[in-house]
Amino acid sequence: MKNICFLFLLLMLNSAAYTQKYKADSIRILLAGEQIDSNRVKYMWLLADVSSIYNPDSALILSQEALTLAQRIKYLEGESRSLGIIANVFSKIGNYPKALEFYLRKLKIEEKRNNPRNLASVNINMGIVYVYQEEYKNALGYYYRADSIIRANNLQDIKYHIALNLGDVYDRLNRSDSAFSYFRRSLALAIPLKEKDLIGASMVGLGHTYFKMGNTNIARQYYEDALLNLQAAADEDLMCEAALGLAKLYKKVNNPDSATYFANFSLSLAKKDGFQSRQLDAVNFLAMHYKDINNTDSAFMYLESAQNLKDSIGSKERVRQSQILSSNESIRQLEIAATKKRVAKERSQQLQLLFIGIFIPGLFLITLFLSRIKINVRVIKSAGIISLLILFEYLTILLHPRVVEIANHIPIVELFIFVCIAALLLPAHHRIEHWLIAWLTRRQQVKDSPIQLKISKLKMKKPST
Repeated sequence: MKNICFLFLLLMLNSAAYTQKYKADSIRILLAGEQIDSNRVKYMWLLADVSSIYNPDSALILSQEALTLAQRIKYLEGESRSLGIIANVFSKIGNYPKALEFYLRKLKIEEKRNNPRNLASVNINMGIVYVYQEEYKNALGYYYRADSIIRANNLQDIKYHIALNLGDVYDRLNRSDSAFSYFRRSLALAIPLKEKDLIGASMVGLGHTYFKMGNTNIARQYYEDALLNLQAAADEDLMCEAALGLAKLYKKVNNPDSATYFANFSLSLAKKDGFQSRQLDAVNFLAMHYKDINNTDSAFMYLESAQNLKDSIGSKERVRQSQILSSNESIRQLEIAATKKRVAKERSQQLQLLFIGIFIPGLFLITLFLSRIKINVRVIKSAGIISLLILFEYLTILLHPRVVEIANHIPIVELFIFVCIAALLLPAHHRIEHWLIAWLTRRQQVKDSPIQLKISKLKMKKPST
């Protein structure tokens, strides 16, 4: 069953392009006036999501910028959302390997967080990409992971979608018993929601299942009910599928007129809405149908139409491949730019650490020089204490990245490690401080001792009588 799968995170917005551009303008204004980095990340991913409907290239650039900023400020939610938008855009333009790459990066983040809905959603989206690539066993693996998360956390809002998607995969695998079970579950979940498009999609699935199981009467009823619901929901894409399902059913029960009617109905809808893959399905059916009833002229006409559609779809496929190459290059250039920024920042930090490393011995030398000239002892003590404080803080700065790496970014573990380091450094700091101050001020004390003795002796002399 085609095109039933649902991409989450607002990928499948059905609003008109001008509405999306209006939304994009509003978000762009908010982004321009925002100063807080985490909020800027949020507006960038929202803008990328809206832009993906009419400008995928712009969406890729925006979402990559959001990703880079989110990584820099360690904003995991923003990083996860940005990765999801990038993956959605790649999936939309048909670059499935790249879509899987970014979904996998998002999955690794969500596995470490406590957000079951996000975790279930990314598993579903990965399953959908595998369905598009016709790797149904891989799709089932991710769908079942999502299903277990949804059940364990009672995620009501996506229970329907996982049931429908599982039914769809089993239908593609021609495992009708399993497909029937999940389509029936999805219908039971859709009816209380009173969503005509969801009810119609489940009914199309059940129509396919009953048809494959040989129960044409029940299949026909589900197809007809599906058409009514889908018409009410204005879902003409699935209406094409339901109508063609009826055409195949009537052909099987030897009702060629009804088969012709519903096939043409599917074809006319597909032409009106520009659904070329649906047109090709209907035209192929009509070509074979007219051949079977010995109407060679009509069969030949539809064969020509099928060839023209294949050429057109092939042309679009070449455009899609060009888009894929362009998108890959865009991401590569953005990643290069982000790497350059990161390297420049790291180099700046290294230069600062190098400067501090040179400055500390220089400060000790200045302190040593002061200790050898006649100057107030308090100045020497202050200089020595400041030198030691800077040295120990410098050691803490050097140790921090290693501690974070060892602790795997777990605050409690980091705190424990730093407490242990402090327990070792503080006593050492006090001992070194006392020794250094005593050593630096020793010369001054030696110089001052004779003067103090002479003064005291003068004070002890009695005046002559």
